[in-house]
Amino acid sequence: MLDQQFIKTDRQKVFLEKASELAEQFSERADYYDREALFPFQNFHDLKKAGFLKLSIPEKYGGDNLSLYEFVLIQEKLAQGDGATALSLGWHLGILMNIRETEKWDEKTHARISREIIQFDKLLNSAASEPNGGSPARGGKPETTAKRSGDKWIINGKKIFTSLAPALDYFLITATIEDTGEVGEFIIPKESRGLSIEETWNTLGMRGTRSDDLILENVELELEAMTGLKMKPSKGASPQGWLLHIPACYLGIAIAARNFAVEFAKKHQPNSLNHPIKDLPEVRRKIANMDLSLLTARHLLYGTAEKWDTAPNERNKLGAELAAAKTVATNTAVEVVDQAMRVVGGQSIFNSLPLQRYYRDVRAGLHNPPADEITFGILADQAFSEGKGK
Repeated sequence: MLDQQFIKTDRQKVFLEKASELAEQFSERADYYDREALFPFQNFHDLKKAGFLKLSIPEKYGGDNLSLYEFVLIQEKLAQGDGATALSLGWHLGILMNIRETEKWDEKTHARISREIIQFDKLLNSAASEPNGGSPARGGKPETTAKRSGDKWIINGKKIFTSLAPALDYFLITATIEDTGEVGEFIIPKESRGLSIEETWNTLGMRGTRSDDLILENVELELEAMTGLKMKPSKGASPQGWLLHIPACYLGIAIAARNFAVEFAKKHQPNSLNHPIKDLPEVRRKIANMDLSLLTARHLLYGTAEKWDTAPNERNKLGAELAAAKTVATNTAVEVVDQAMRVVGGQSIFNSLPLQRYYRDVRAGLHNPPADEITFGILADQAFSEGKGK
């Protein structure tokens, strides 16, 4: 499937060409990392070498000031090579984009971390989910605690779904401050005493993200490790455009499945036919339906990203569109991979073919934020709050 229709600048073309080269390399290793449930260290070595870790860092610190539209373009392409690698990179780049746009970190901290990423290829990700805390996106309060002790913070707790756990240099965590009950946000270096990783990630899909558990036992931090207080979720909470890296990733996986099915249909010719199955009306219908679904989802995704980039003052109005883009994209990805497997037939479940991996990986998108019911709630609230309709 061609990407030319979504390329609008020379810079985007350069980014996409680099991502395409990386995706080809990733595809050769994807089966191994998935089968063994290993973190794709070689893929991240290649990403570091290509300068991808600094893409969303502000230009004033030496980064590329990646736009959301460019982010979506890159993520979708990388995921065609390996979804787990793309999703993992997306968390790192997305969090940096969010910090850049919200200016939630003070200048000193932002400059220091940016410098370390550029010079030493440091990786970071947030660790917010907990076993009993519910989804942070729904306002779950962390059971992880932060206690002030003189000029130090003492952190205790457990985090789950910590993607990139084996490779992270910094863990961005939330913790309830014991004295005030407020929720603080903290940066924890991987070498901190009392920090450990419990290898629990044994999953159906996205196995290479190694989203293991983070254990924090009397971790001692400097006071400046707290970057701020987390605001309580509210209906008026600011939309987060960076989360579009999630649907971009799953659409990329679906495109890979579609491409596989098309190539298979061109070549596969059972002895009961005198032509390849691409000429069968039902196969043609399924392929056309996949392309129609992908085209629809991609236009919504890219259109929403473009709105985010071109109208910063209107971002507070994009919550419903961002949620809709994610829901449409992830559900489309599931449907497209299913259709691709129907085209290929019984061979689609062979472990020797990538379709079974695509099938497992896309299902994880249904559980990334926002969940479908959250999107439906947002859209319903919007509909019933309108005066005279659209």
